[in-house]
Amino acid sequence: MARIIAIANQKGGVGKTTSAVNLAASMAATKRKVLLIDLDPQGNATMGAGVDKYEVECSAYDLLVENTPFEDVVVTDTSGGFHLIAGNGDVTAAEVKMMEMFGRELRLKNALVNVKDKYDFIFIDCPPSLNMLTVNAMAAADSVIVPMQCEYYALEGLTALMDTISQLASVVNPELKIEGILRTMYDPRNRLANDVSEQLKHHFGEKVYRTVIPRNVRLAEAPSFGAPVMYYDKSSSGAKAYLALAGEILRRSEKTKAA
Repeated sequence: MARIIAIANQKGGVGKTTSAVNLAASMAATKRKVLLIDLDPQGNATMGAGVDKYEVECSAYDLLVENTPFEDVVVTDTSGGFHLIAGNGDVTAAEVKMMEMFGRELRLKNALVNVKDKYDFIFIDCPPSLNMLTVNAMAAADSVIVPMQCEYYALEGLTALMDTISQLASVVNPELKIEGILRTMYDPRNRLANDVSEQLKHHFGEKVYRTVIPRNVRLAEAPSFGAPVMYYDKSSSGAKAYLALAGEILRRSEKTKAA
């Protein structure tokens, strides 16, 4: 059965979508069956997976609002070797429509019930705000990966995000936990980045991934070519970092099973 992991941060520009696409591709490269769900109306994860968000016949909107069968919504041909539920501007309308629905917080969870056995991992790219889409992701997920930059304001925002996740868990998903904190856009020459990194490790211990995602030009360029970085430049430090992250998550998973 799939492990469902939401990738979330209320702060934009922290590498959330980059992490969702490249982690999905890295897991798929290890021969795992992977689904990526793009719940961000900007549709950046969809474009980064080599799928034109303007051309897709169905999106997350159809899955959440129209009760369209999963098989009719899923895109199986992506540049990253994973399956995709696309996101685009229609997803904004989904949030509005869901507000009128009974059990609105559980729309995504219920839509995934019959397909969880088909995948090893399901990653959900959340919008950079706390709205009904994010609540649906948290209700459906087993855990949350929080990408963040090592800067002062990000540290403050992380505390608020942790409180939010705790509150959501108590209401919609008591099983929800923090999968890990991922340091992104990391520059080891920056003293503040190193200071914040040490504070993170002090406060959150093993929840902080050993793998750090560096500032990397190839990583920034890859989305404009509609491909995860490992298929754009597999020798880049960004590609190697996300493969290392996938390996770290798999090792943690095995350790948890054995415990």
